[in-house]
Amino acid sequence: MKDLARDLGVSVSTVSRALSGSAMISAELRERVVSYADSKGFTPNALASRLRRTNVQPTKMIGVIVPEIVHYYFSTILSGIESEAHSHGYNLLVAQSNESYEREVEICQRFMELRVCGVIVSQAKDTTEYDHFCRLMDNGCRLVFYDRICTGINASRVVVDDYDAAFHAVSHLIETGCKRIAFFGSRPNMEITKNRYNGYADALLQAGLPIDDELVINCDTGAQATELIPTIFGPESTLSAPPDALFCINDDTAVSAVHALKRMGIAIPQKVSICGFANDNLSSACDPQLTTVEQRGKEVGRLAAEILISQVEGEDPDPRPIKRIVRTNLIIRGTTREIK
Repeated sequence: MKDLARDLGVSVSTVSRALSGSAMISAELRERVVSYADSKGFTPNALASRLRRTNVQPTKMIGVIVPEIVHYYFSTILSGIESEAHSHGYNLLVAQSNESYEREVEICQRFMELRVCGVIVSQAKDTTEYDHFCRLMDNGCRLVFYDRICTGINASRVVVDDYDAAFHAVSHLIETGCKRIAFFGSRPNMEITKNRYNGYADALLQAGLPIDDELVINCDTGAQATELIPTIFGPESTLSAPPDALFCINDDTAVSAVHALKRMGIAIPQKVSICGFANDNLSSACDPQLTTVEQRGKEVGRLAAEILISQVEGEDPDPRPIKRIVRTNLIIRGTTREIK
């Protein structure tokens, strides 16, 4: 506000009153101040405003954006972030984007107003523009992506090896005798979808199996799987032949596929093998238990918080973004056959 006051030739208190909409300032001057502040990208510091009226000292605060807290994987990541942050005396502000780009933009703006020292984020499915992330960094806020990353922004990130995990999972399905494997994926704009699809495709090619586009299906929720399974395996299916295996981008989709196939009387894994991705609580609770990729969410969250805190505190002398890859494990259970 001092900079704005200097540029406009008015007092700091005048700028403060104008930005707060005070009636003590004329409408013309208020509009001039607000317009100039907007042109300079000024963001009010809501935390500082409150602190002026209290004796509370500012805290070390990290903003965390989660697409959906109800998902097991994201909740385990959040647990890892909180544990690491707590050990260094940091607190968390957690917000849920609900897979909405608009909501994600609002959260980033609010985090800037509250002057968090950094943000750890997994982008929403809807996000295809990244100006809100750039604004965070332009305002001096450290940024670390996890799981779903933005390749167009040069920021630190922590991911699992999606390609390698998918390659080994699909290779396992092939080793058990599956030849017509469907890929239940998510939106193609997301890096995790691209990487898991590439692992899926390369496993097929290495085994000399064709990549059939009709088996690459946009299905990444339990509700979608419940609706799609009857159309794929039912008498009215438009496929040239039904798949003998499903590689699903997450466990929610895979478990729902198990339930839907059982309702149709299709034997698992004798007729259809299924592999998920996450190793959440549902994977060991369904019948048969789900073969799946263990993503190690707590370790992803811990590393993301560790990187952010080291950057905030200046412990890492290298200014370049840090990239960490967490290895996965394939957990073989009852939804896949024994290797022939």
